[in-house]
Amino acid sequence: MNNLLNIPLVDLQFQHRFLKQEFNKIFEDVFESSSFIKGPILEGFEKDFANFLGAKYCIGVASGTDALHLSLIALGIEKGDEVILPVNTFIATVYAILYTGAKPIFVDIDPKTYNIDTTLIENIITKKTKAIIPVHLYGQPAQMDKILYLAKKYKLFIIEDACQSHGATYKGKYTGTFGDLAAFSFYPNKNLGACGDGGAITTNSLRLYNLLKRLREYGFIDAKYTYDRIGYNSRLDTIQAAILRKKLKYLKRWNIKRKKLATYYNKKIKNIPYITTPFVDKFVTSVYHLYVMRTKKRNLLIKYLSSKGIQTGIHYPIPLHLQKSLSSLGYKNGDFPVAEAISKEILSVPLYPELTIFKQEYIVESIKDFFEI
Repeated sequence: MNNLLNIPLVDLQFQHRFLKQEFNKIFEDVFESSSFIKGPILEGFEKDFANFLGAKYCIGVASGTDALHLSLIALGIEKGDEVILPVNTFIATVYAILYTGAKPIFVDIDPKTYNIDTTLIENIITKKTKAIIPVHLYGQPAQMDKILYLAKKYKLFIIEDACQSHGATYKGKYTGTFGDLAAFSFYPNKNLGACGDGGAITTNSLRLYNLLKRLREYGFIDAKYTYDRIGYNSRLDTIQAAILRKKLKYLKRWNIKRKKLATYYNKKIKNIPYITTPFVDKFVTSVYHLYVMRTKKRNLLIKYLSSKGIQTGIHYPIPLHLQKSLSSLGYKNGDFPVAEAISKEILSVPLYPELTIFKQEYIVESIKDFFEI
């Protein structure tokens, strides 16, 4: 193909141009009210997002990382406790555990879904285990039935890391409604993204809802400047809440488009001998936050696609147990063979609701050209 295109991994410009007039109205309204922190706009988004998911409560916070951290704090996780999580996830998941003083306990991943391998969880549960954090990676829900069973059997908390799964379902139920708490990120490139950092926690517990509202604002109690515990400064700005409330109306439409794009990729490249397309469990609806395929020729393919103007990504190139910042946990190469193997092969190619069929065809043809199909 001779005509070179420029296709980023994620392109937010089209979406924001589409919403520009609505965003301008949001900015005018917020600045006119001068209510930049909390207030009815934030409360409106929290109610709308909870209703969208089918959760009772939502608490807006400053980021997905804070959503995880505050959830752990609210559940009383502290030094000496152990928290189980998959070894293949964004590093914020494990950092949130470390912030509490607790010990992260990694589990290898399912070779098909890349989510936590639920068959390996029970063997590492100890008397110190207090919680499991399943991560709904790349937009595909983890196998929640087995996780819920183990949590009930061993009296463990569940905190869903739903930072990549806005609108995904497991057996017809939205992620963010299975655990004691669930953390969402609204980082700009998410399926539901803010124009800056943002996050939220969902729960069906009134007690945890009230506690988290205090934790996100220095630990205050009803009387102003009165505090009975150490809290944090982690609030979702009003203007971000207004933007998210507007975008939430389009989320289902955008997720349907993502699924159509993923289906097209699957159809066009699944028969290439050197590529493994994403596997989706029959019980779930993935929202394809990322389209992650596998190939043993990844590095050469990345270079070739780059020469064609196609940006790619790797999510994630180094499993958490091999990160230098986590060396004190004592893990070593070989401890999690599945995650280590797939980390050398996984490749994310462009997928976002505004990706045109013309550009997607160009990507597919470029991949075929590389493999000389």
